[in-house]
Amino acid sequence: AWTGGFSRSHQIPAGYRPGDFHPNPFPNDKILFTIDASNVDQYRNNLTEGQLALIAQYPETYKLHVYQSRRTAELPQEVYDALKYNAAHAELVPSGNGVVNMKVATPFPITSDGLEMVWNHITRYRGKAVYVYAGSAAPQINGDYTIVKDEAAVVFNSEHLGSDHEKLGNIIFFYKAKSTAPARSAGDVLLIHETLDQQKQPRLAWTYSSGQRRVRRAPQVAFDTARGADGMRTADNLDIFNGSPERYDWEYVGTKEIYIPYNSYKFALPSNTYKDILTPNHPNTEKLRYELHRCYVVVGTVKKGLKHVYAKRIFYIDEDSWQISIADQFDGQGKLWRVSEAYPINYYDAGIHWNMGETHHDLLARRYLIGTLSNEEKMPRDFTFADRQGARLVNYTPAALRRSGIR
Repeated sequence: AWTGGFSRSHQIPAGYRPGDFHPNPFPNDKILFTIDASNVDQYRNNLTEGQLALIAQYPETYKLHVYQSRRTAELPQEVYDALKYNAAHAELVPSGNGVVNMKVATPFPITSDGLEMVWNHITRYRGKAVYVYAGSAAPQINGDYTIVKDEAAVVFNSEHLGSDHEKLGNIIFFYKAKSTAPARSAGDVLLIHETLDQQKQPRLAWTYSSGQRRVRRAPQVAFDTARGADGMRTADNLDIFNGSPERYDWEYVGTKEIYIPYNSYKFALPSNTYKDILTPNHPNTEKLRYELHRCYVVVGTVKKGLKHVYAKRIFYIDEDSWQISIADQFDGQGKLWRVSEAYPINYYDAGIHWNMGETHHDLLARRYLIGTLSNEEKMPRDFTFADRQGARLVNYTPAALRRSGIR
């Protein structure tokens, strides 16, 4: 049973201070059982097609350690209040590619419509603003990798922006990411103005090249454009799925109890170096925690006349947070191609449930991309960023890019 989330059921670890890495609040939890190639058939009904494929592809090493289910996801009370309003008032625009009459987040808390469920993921609550120090890598088959690092600021269109909030209208959030490593890309910056109705106003994006010292429009940063290390994910793979849902027909096919990554505190600890995590073929499964949770299952198929490298996507959406936990993605021949997983924790200093890492497995290349790690960075996600000068809108204009990109 859900008993109100983390703060209503558990204690914040002693000595924790906001801004610190989040100590594991469940250090005494033991592994209940492990799912691997030797017993996978016993648990097949509670696994996704992608999970089954990973176990089959890496039978010697891939496994799921299953722990007690802890429904720690929660939201601040003001967000719950907004959800009550949304349940009675929010609506899709006629095209289905936008939402009206929504407050704060999650426009459709009570729904059985696949498109509305995808919008709930896109607009779910992630605070007012956040600053992220992130590391990512795409290990080669032999295990070699290069760490890519960036610093990203996200400012959501919410009431803390004051009078500017209403003026922004179709903007959901501002995103600015500056590369800090490797040296060849340090200083490059990506700026995005994310829009709600992207048929009415497509996503706006700009890049700053520190080598050329030029700002350019980047309309290609969307949909299935290859984005990230070695083209191991699409632009809309970040956060498992982001951007406009307009290229797919979305169908809700029911709920299902799935063993999904959850309460990934052990994985997020700074005592885990990137070398500890980045094992060949897949992340170190000894660091991951899986729990049985109820998920909404939503299937997206590309609309007739439109194109995407993923002809079909199956999303397993956590019932408590609207976070897409696992995505199975299929190519044009209907073959399973990529499997994506989010590793969430409850940021108990902010009352926010969000992934602190995500993996995109490429079954054909036998490689994976893992991103948004913070283990070796300055600090985890900083949700106090909303109260600082860096969250001012003047910092999220094309004119601001050049000074942001100075090495």
